[in-house]
Amino acid sequence: MEIEQLHRIFLKHPEVSTDTRKIIPNGLFFALKGPNFNGNQFAKEALEKGAAYAIIDEANFKISDRCILVDDVLSTLQKLANYHRNKSAARIISLTGSNGKTTTKELIFSVLAKKYETIATQGNLNNHIGVPLTLLSIKEDTEIAVVEMGANHQKEIAFLSAIAEPDFGYITNFGKAHLEGFGGVEGVIKGKSELYDFLLANDKYVFMNADDPIQMEKLAAYIKKMGYSTSNPSYYRIELKESNPFVKIAVEEMEISTQLTGQYNFTNCCAAIIMGKYFNVSLSDIKLALESYTPANNRSQIIEKNGIKIILDAYNANPTSMAMAIQNFHLMKELDSHLILGDMFELGEAAANEHQNIVDQIQELGFQNVLLVGENFYGTQTSYSKFRTFEELKTHLEKQPIKKGNLLIKGSRGMALERVLDQLG
Repeated sequence: MEIEQLHRIFLKHPEVSTDTRKIIPNGLFFALKGPNFNGNQFAKEALEKGAAYAIIDEANFKISDRCILVDDVLSTLQKLANYHRNKSAARIISLTGSNGKTTTKELIFSVLAKKYETIATQGNLNNHIGVPLTLLSIKEDTEIAVVEMGANHQKEIAFLSAIAEPDFGYITNFGKAHLEGFGGVEGVIKGKSELYDFLLANDKYVFMNADDPIQMEKLAAYIKKMGYSTSNPSYYRIELKESNPFVKIAVEEMEISTQLTGQYNFTNCCAAIIMGKYFNVSLSDIKLALESYTPANNRSQIIEKNGIKIILDAYNANPTSMAMAIQNFHLMKELDSHLILGDMFELGEAAANEHQNIVDQIQELGFQNVLLVGENFYGTQTSYSKFRTFEELKTHLEKQPIKKGNLLIKGSRGMALERVLDQLG
């Protein structure tokens, strides 16, 4: 079936699912495949649960005319998303980066939704499946779509950019994330910059952090850009007033008091501010959007539990975000401070050195109450308490519970350190 024909069917049934546990009645089911599953096997179930059509790529699962046979389901999903994107009048903003993508995306959405019909990537569905699903959620009245793009290898951002064909783009930063897949820090810079490559080649608009020397170098000669800076008068001036613990911002003689912790969230807010300014959202609405945004999903959440103030930042971690979180926690200058840090994943050959760097940092800052968990942290040279597994950490906390003070919990998603909350109090 041609994509144009499939798109006509999609417009009549514009809800898409890829999981039979989340079938949307009268929508389309795309029978994707994975290492341990074959979605074609669930086409019959999807139809029984109310899907209008099932898109499959194995002929023996075509049980009725409601099964649409294609060469490859994933490729068809991606092509349909690109076709739909080009049929829509919505303007596409794409963003990527090593840290802060999801928070930045949510802040941009909060600001732009004050004036426009705006949609954004749900959660962190930012890969070769998530980006197409986001594009297919664009409705007839959608004016702006904010599309998050994640990657851990070269050419992934280039591929996602070709699907989304963004009109605008922003890179949060270039940090030590997915070093194993990208091939070191230079590989990260090259891989994330594939978004710049698309935007510049197609004469599209770029938002930038003018205080980031890498961004300044890459965009020095480019004209269609808008940047923010704390000091450079050639760019939109935004000032960080404080981050102890919440970020406060001064812009155009207005102060914005956010519910976000950590100096690292300052630039995330700045991105939302300059996009709001570009799209003519009033500064009062920008202020309202940023001040009302509350972090969730284990991202820089502040939780009070049994007399302990907890900064839960356990959604993910890499050496850059870990170092920034620790530095910010230190600025809070509380005497009774505790750290529970979990391993950082996907660092390849750099893993041992990067985990030791973090340990050296917390020693230099003078932290005393530190618990480290995971095989990588267990291998570091330190006098801090170390545990190979979460179960070992859990046993320690049962015997020596944390009863007061401030606590930072930070680790990669695979460590699931939000489980620590059950051990407190």
